[in-house]
Amino acid sequence: MSSRINIAKLLGDIRFWIVALALLRLVGITNPPLEVSHSWRQTTVAMVARNFYEVDANILYPRIDVGGDLSGITGMEFPLLNWLIALMAFLFGYADWYGRLINLVVSSVGCWYFYRILKRFFGERHAFCATIILCVSLWFAFARKMMPDTFSMSLVMMGMYYGVDYLFHERRRIGNLLGYILLTMAGVLSKLPSGYILIVFLLPIFDRTLPLRRKAWFVVSTVALLLPVVWWYFLWVPHLVETYGIHHFFMGEGLGQGLSDLWNEWGLVLKRFYATAILYTGFAVFVVGLFFAFLNKQKMLLRVVALSAFAFLLVMLSAGWTFIHHDYYMVPFVPVMALVAGYGVAQVSNAKWRTVLLTVVALENILNHHSQFIIHENRRPLLALESVFDGFSSRNDLVCINSGFEPTVMYFTHRKGWVADNSQLQDEDYLVDLQRRGCKYVLVMKRAFGTDVILPYEKVFESDDYTIYRLL
Repeated sequence: MSSRINIAKLLGDIRFWIVALALLRLVGITNPPLEVSHSWRQTTVAMVARNFYEVDANILYPRIDVGGDLSGITGMEFPLLNWLIALMAFLFGYADWYGRLINLVVSSVGCWYFYRILKRFFGERHAFCATIILCVSLWFAFARKMMPDTFSMSLVMMGMYYGVDYLFHERRRIGNLLGYILLTMAGVLSKLPSGYILIVFLLPIFDRTLPLRRKAWFVVSTVALLLPVVWWYFLWVPHLVETYGIHHFFMGEGLGQGLSDLWNEWGLVLKRFYATAILYTGFAVFVVGLFFAFLNKQKMLLRVVALSAFAFLLVMLSAGWTFIHHDYYMVPFVPVMALVAGYGVAQVSNAKWRTVLLTVVALENILNHHSQFIIHENRRPLLALESVFDGFSSRNDLVCINSGFEPTVMYFTHRKGWVADNSQLQDEDYLVDLQRRGCKYVLVMKRAFGTDVILPYEKVFESDDYTIYRLL
């Protein structure tokens, strides 16, 4: 009997499920960043980390490998994740998968803090259901990628927990305030859209039962943590772009243009919510949760949703076309959807049926993300590119690759240079200009990330997957 009680207690502990789902994602954790989706985004993170390790560890000067004959220094989101990967490299030697592991650990801890916040205001059942849904949502896939999206949002949620504790708790004031400032600042710096969720703090700020002095210190602290964010994104990033001549980071577009983009493809916009964030079963319980929230007059829940939805709409309008065509832009809003969906599941009074419903949602989401664990065979030849180039080239040699805007192939050559398309490589003036700027080799990808094109230069290597031409 006691063993059954212990098992039931374990299965009812959210920490067990957070750890279990993290362990599941350790499968293939050392895989190179060559999944079907987002390999370009992951290798951009990895190349900046590798340059911190090999070139210059100054976090204020991130470098990419596709800057041609320039330094590679460019403006981007604050490279905290990249720098942590480099730190691991300084300790253990370089390996790109450190980024996966760091993100997975931070994103799993973020789920625990999400649960703790919800438990305080909405009760244990609601918090448990919502956290399970968050863990298996879009979060499940992105928490093991070398990308700052769930990493950033997790840091913000950790910071929010300490902010809430400062506002509502009678003790540990200074520690909570420092935790709020440092973690939230790190999160918003790492990915600017994650800061939208801070709007929900308007609720306690306008709560008349809280002491005015406490709220004033909280507001001052919030302004203080946002000042470095403003400096980085609106002063330092433009300075890096202007000074070093590489425009890499997307800073959004006008709200009017964003509105036009969203309106023109409104079907795809809606699909981000019902088919991307928590998938179809998750969205169904989200709708049910919203219905019961109105029916039961859950004012706090509805206010949180309304405020966060308004702030996230501004993110959507700022991103415009990019929001529609890049699913990771939904990551910051997934916790809000999980909050509402968790309320929908929590309305089921029978524990067994709640378990069945959560299992259905989890299975649909996890199975849908199975491709994130798979490396396509036509991409595996990229793993040999560095050693192939090392056979006749130095690491300082500049290279041009026909991968279009994709930086992934450049990362695996472990060199720097240009990315181009086939039409550019067939332009004699373009090739002459590359020679003038010091480009020594052209890598033509035949299957992955490019298609074959014949160039009138000496071939120094050829396989079924790529051909390398010597320019100089």
